[in-house]
Amino acid sequence: MLVFPFLRPAHSLVLLRMTVAGLLMAHAAVRVLNGSIQQFAGFLQHKGLPYGTVLVGLITAVELLGGLLLLLGVFTRWVALVFFLLISAGIVLIHAENGWFVGEHGTGGMEYSVLLLVCLLVLAASQPVSAPGFGSKAG
Repeated sequence: MLVFPFLRPAHSLVLLRMTVAGLLMAHAAVRVLNGSIQQFAGFLQHKGLPYGTVLVGLITAVELLGGLLLLLGVFTRWVALVFFLLISAGIVLIHAENGWFVGEHGTGGMEYSVLLLVCLLVLAASQPVSAPGFGSKAG
């Protein structure tokens, strides 16, 4: 008998990992495809961060490469940590001043980013730790 959600816990974690990876990669891909790198760089420079274009290039590369690693399930714990730090910085620099809600009741708030943080924590916590310290190569 099939029962909602029709997935085993292990399969649901794979689905979560692949979905988060896809969302993060899409975020970078849209920036590249619609040419908004310079706009984002100017925004970061306006916020007081130097080398905006270089910084946006690094952020975009991290989102694409990290997203691919996450999609493949490679270094998941480390990639989740990097994304956790990147998204936390995004909350501080961009979203917190716009309030909580992303849409309907607000514009550009931090609710989506907080959800991504929780998803990243779940993904990192789901990885086995095979040795003392932060985690194994595959974790």
